[in-house]
Amino acid sequence: MDTEYDLDYDAILDTVRTADVLAFRFVTVPERLLIDNRFSEADPPMVKLVPRAASARERFKSLKVLRPRFRLPETITAVFWPRSVDALVRRGVWAAIVQRIVDSGFPAAAEECGALLDALRQMERREVHRAIAGEGYQTLWPAAS
Repeated sequence: MDTEYDLDYDAILDTVRTADVLAFRFVTVPERLLIDNRFSEADPPMVKLVPRAASARERFKSLKVLRPRFRLPETITAVFWPRSVDALVRRGVWAAIVQRIVDSGFPAAAEECGALLDALRQMERREVHRAIAGEGYQTLWPAAS
């Protein structure tokens, strides 16, 4: 299922390790993985699945609702991930996401990442099943008779 896109994994890992706020866009999962690495005494970093935003402006507005005690960031870095969810794990990207949260001093927030990864995998499986079954998808070619 993984496509042949040439990805710069070092750049993606660097982004995960340095960006304040980033959103992963997946091919097979309609939701976005939104990561806000900012934290305070009261607010841990946030890793959350969120619906697609129609625009950058909408994404900033939704972030303000999710994180009202933080100022809006200057940027939200978007990462296009054309591979499977499990490729995040195999390439070390997921470990870097979790490590950044652990390093912030909020181990409970890092523990929540396991459930989120399971949810991502489940969504991906469901979407692949829908594609195979033709639910919400159209073929490019007519079926052979």
